[in-house]
Amino acid sequence: MYDQIRFPHLGIVLEHVGRNVEIFGISIAYYGLIIAAAMLIGILGCTRLAKKAGLDEDSFFNLAIVGIILSVIGARLYFVIFSWDQYKDNLLDIFNIREGGLAIYGGILTALVVMAVYSRKKNVSMGLLGDIVSVGIIQGQILGRWGNFFNREVFGGYTDNLFAMQIPLQAVRASDVTEELRNHLVVLDGIEFIQVHPTFLYESVWNLGVLVLMLLATRKKKFNGQVLLIYLGGYGLGRFWIEGIRTDQLLLPGIGLPVSQVLAGVMAAGAAVIYVILRKRAGDRPRRDKVKG
Repeated sequence: MYDQIRFPHLGIVLEHVGRNVEIFGISIAYYGLIIAAAMLIGILGCTRLAKKAGLDEDSFFNLAIVGIILSVIGARLYFVIFSWDQYKDNLLDIFNIREGGLAIYGGILTALVVMAVYSRKKNVSMGLLGDIVSVGIIQGQILGRWGNFFNREVFGGYTDNLFAMQIPLQAVRASDVTEELRNHLVVLDGIEFIQVHPTFLYESVWNLGVLVLMLLATRKKKFNGQVLLIYLGGYGLGRFWIEGIRTDQLLLPGIGLPVSQVLAGVMAAGAAVIYVILRKRAGDRPRRDKVKG
């Protein structure tokens, strides 16, 4: 029962959802396997588009590998900085990411820095790089969020909507359980369940929709950076909504606002403004008539 995850209104009961799998006698977390698979998908997506854009495939593959490694470090540092009370008394826990603790915004910011350095070094348009890399990033995010499902983390507050998810109370971190969730406990066969928003599912599906828009834009792109801005705006808009219902928010010191929600709002608004400006500039450029032979 403690391994159960239920979607009562959909009639779905998953009896045994483990956190780890044994491979050659070694216990490996599903979270790690899913993140690794998400990275691979992202790399393949990036290199395929880089080849189509005429960029050196091997060079871009190396960029993707270095970028992923540094982005994971950036994502971890971001999480640790805004959760310092959790790690200040046991610094070794900073290096333990098997139980989660990667903040995507730290990874995105690091990826932007890596792209800027590569762009300058290889004399490649930053906008073009962003268009390529952002497609790989969101492909990885669509799958990567399911690592949170196996970890029983990154869920929202109480809901009784169609997609409500029930998780055993003893299977989640006490710090993620709000008073509202405790007031709506569901008891099944003597086991207490919390009933929550499956925010990992919301974000995965939302990102899939954003990816579709990005791929459509790729075919009729008007300027370099257009696809990147769609990613930043679309992802930011969805994350702004989703972050507002999560129970594990990282808060800005002294202000108390969810840091990821603030960043998501700023990112979505900024991307929208820049998109409008660049789109207008692209439309105002004089069209060059083809020379007739």
